[in-house]
Amino acid sequence: MKKIAILGPIPKDHIVTHQGEEIQKWGCVTHPVIALSTLGVRQLQVLPVAHVRKGDQKAVKEVFKGYRGVNLAHITSKLDQGDIISLKFVDQNNRLERQTGFMDPITSADLTRLTDCKAFVFIPISDYEVSLDALMFLKKKSKGTIIFDAHGPTTACLANGERQRKFWVDRDQWLPYIDVLKMNLEEAQTSWFKKEYEGNDFALSEEPDRVKLREFARHCLKLGVKCVYVTVDSRGCLAYFKKGGRLQEHMVPAIKVGKVIDTTGCGDSFAGGVGFALTQWPGDFVKAARYGNALGALRTQGKTFAVFKSLAETEQIIRQGYIANS
Repeated sequence: MKKIAILGPIPKDHIVTHQGEEIQKWGCVTHPVIALSTLGVRQLQVLPVAHVRKGDQKAVKEVFKGYRGVNLAHITSKLDQGDIISLKFVDQNNRLERQTGFMDPITSADLTRLTDCKAFVFIPISDYEVSLDALMFLKKKSKGTIIFDAHGPTTACLANGERQRKFWVDRDQWLPYIDVLKMNLEEAQTSWFKKEYEGNDFALSEEPDRVKLREFARHCLKLGVKCVYVTVDSRGCLAYFKKGGRLQEHMVPAIKVGKVIDTTGCGDSFAGGVGFALTQWPGDFVKAARYGNALGALRTQGKTFAVFKSLAETEQIIRQGYIANS
């Protein structure tokens, strides 16, 4: 039995899409958990690890009802805290965010019965939701691959509930305990910064600065990270890793989709796809990016979890998107 833990919040999301449609659902961890369950792989167990409010615990667990291979024992409500988020998309990829409920952090105490997992996919959405202690514990006690989304440490929740991007100032304390680092371009730009703020030098750009990204990737790999993924919206994903002692840079193109309906959870789904692939093909980071891109693309295609496909269907999408066009 191969086990994959998906760790982070299960927020109560109120979403207004870029088309003005309103959606209410449980988010974040739910996306990759259900995506991996829908693959239908035998001998695969998916374990969501999250803290929720006591009044929400039953409803949260109902979301996973009927999905094969999902172990719900690690969705807990001891401190009666959980995330509540509102998201208003101003365009297909950018949104305004507010947070009015706050999950207590995941710590090593949540992981003592999970050390046999093959992969740990951490997808925090705010900077307090996963403790460094948790990653340090896993590095010491487990051989599982640690995949970590930088969305958490680059996002702060202000006193008025507003959510804003922030610099990942203590980045180098975390990197030695991360195997695979995943982020989008904006998060990369706030993770690789000068020691002192210099105004417009930190201006964000929608185009990837490949020179700076290579510098950042080298820094991460030097501190122990095995692969850095930087997603660049509809263009795909940049993957950085070493082969034969030399830095490799691969642009893994996005899988083309039709009309984009809802991008909420795309990054989470991508991380889940990477986690799955690396349990099947350890060290094949390009292949893992393709699975991540596939699940992220599927997530855009509807408002519900029915967008996700079986393994056979997902692999057909990957073949059509890559092998057939290579």
